[in-house]
Amino acid sequence: AQTVPNDFGTPQFTSGMQVSYVTSLTHKAAEVTDTATVDRYFGTLEAGASVSFEKRVVVVTSRDYPTDDAIMTALQRLTDTVSAQSFDDLLAAHEAGWADRWQQSDIQIEGDTEAQQGMRFNLFELFSTYYGDDPRLNIGPKGFTGEKYGGATYWDTEAFAVPVYLGITKPEVTRNLLMYRYKQLDGAYHNARQQGLDGALFPMVTFNGIECHNEWEITFEEIHRNGDIAFAIYNYTRYTGDTSYVLHEGSKVLTEISRFWADRVHFSKRNQQYMIHGVTGPDEYENNVDNNFNTNYLAQWTLKYTLEILDQVSDDQAAALNVTAEERAHWQDIVDRMYLPYDKDLDIFVQHDGYLDKDLAPVSAIPADQLPINQHWSWDHILRSPYIKQGDVLQVMYDFIDDFSKTQLKHNFDFYEPMTVHESSLSPAIHAVLAADLHYEDKAVAFYNRTARLDLDNYNNDTVDGLHITSMTGGWIAMVQGFAGMRVHDGQLSYRPFLPKQWTKYSFRQVFRDRIIEVTVDHNGTTLKLITGEPIDVQVDGTTQTLTQN
Repeated sequence: AQTVPNDFGTPQFTSGMQVSYVTSLTHKAAEVTDTATVDRYFGTLEAGASVSFEKRVVVVTSRDYPTDDAIMTALQRLTDTVSAQSFDDLLAAHEAGWADRWQQSDIQIEGDTEAQQGMRFNLFELFSTYYGDDPRLNIGPKGFTGEKYGGATYWDTEAFAVPVYLGITKPEVTRNLLMYRYKQLDGAYHNARQQGLDGALFPMVTFNGIECHNEWEITFEEIHRNGDIAFAIYNYTRYTGDTSYVLHEGSKVLTEISRFWADRVHFSKRNQQYMIHGVTGPDEYENNVDNNFNTNYLAQWTLKYTLEILDQVSDDQAAALNVTAEERAHWQDIVDRMYLPYDKDLDIFVQHDGYLDKDLAPVSAIPADQLPINQHWSWDHILRSPYIKQGDVLQVMYDFIDDFSKTQLKHNFDFYEPMTVHESSLSPAIHAVLAADLHYEDKAVAFYNRTARLDLDNYNNDTVDGLHITSMTGGWIAMVQGFAGMRVHDGQLSYRPFLPKQWTKYSFRQVFRDRIIEVTVDHNGTTLKLITGEPIDVQVDGTTQTLTQN
């Protein structure tokens, strides 16, 4: 049974509806308020009888049409199109769309039902929130599941969503996320000028490119987000092999970010090094610090990467960017003389100047009834403590994992992980990958469980605010980059898998350069299968294998 609109007014019953047992059924005019549109039907049914309603909704907004007349014309056209299709046709199209998504990206886990449930739940929510059809749109940390954060875009997209969407969707989806930032360059210029600085500062929180956060330690200080956006451009290019973005729109974004960094640093004559004071890193439990390692490293890396890209752009693009020889020389000088805090005795990179002067007690020293600390301690107490909300130094080591030695990774992980309370939903996945790389397999699995089931088990006691959509990427990151050890080196995929003790098998499908590859890991070893696409060479535990569809 179904109803169809008639002149945008009272729905009319189609002939397919069985109403012989209804003695009366009337429709009251729709009630429209600021928060709801309500239709009411009144009727009398015989005992045991039922009536089925099918509701179809067509949404048209002024975002896509310039005038009221154009909106109504589009509404009529779409209504006619939808009304002409049967429920079965619409359902079949819906099912086909979802089947295509799962075909590319399904993950199966045997031996641990809760791990499987967490993974599928997270992938479903990601697909339901964003699928990249419109470069004007982005991913809110709560998606459509809660009012917290108001649906705004954060740095979560570039640092956590981009790596996953690269692996589970066609590349156009991720490219649209990059185009979102390019289209908002005007807002980024405005943000930088608000701070009296050159170049572009992309916002921490936004809808339209203009910074809309109202806390100074975030708005003016958490500027690492500029580096995260630059890293996303690099990540897309490295993974897909597509240089069309980075050599055109991306080179503009990189150049303007670099101009910001070059103006934001200052030169310490005493140390003969460039520094960045007054910032907040990814660890938001440390505000207004000097020389945050994460921020300084990303600034240095962005300038270096931009200089590399400028050597590759066309003459016309180079002319449009208008980076002078003097600018390039200054950028290179910053790259060469950027200060990165380091402690020789501990052989660790220091999160920021002064961090090691705190009372460095591990998280295990905090009484259980005071956790999470963000719900029990004053903000002043948190800021004076040594406790880390989420990976900061370790976030950089995750991003550039192949640029650090195993010894460096071990020393920094062993020092910082015990100090981390993981009260950011984004934290466990990063630690899972690093733990897996260090063969701390039990830790890696524990962090996987925390990220994959964060909302299902309400780990941080805050699911009432809505689901953690952007951190739902964590299960995929922990498994594919962590357990399976997936990397891309010089355009080639490589894996170094292990199987968690509690599991009997896991498999995942991964999109890579016009191919879908299935990886299965069980007690017998690792099996790779090319589902679609041309033959490709991959590495497994250092050995190159050629995959063909047969």
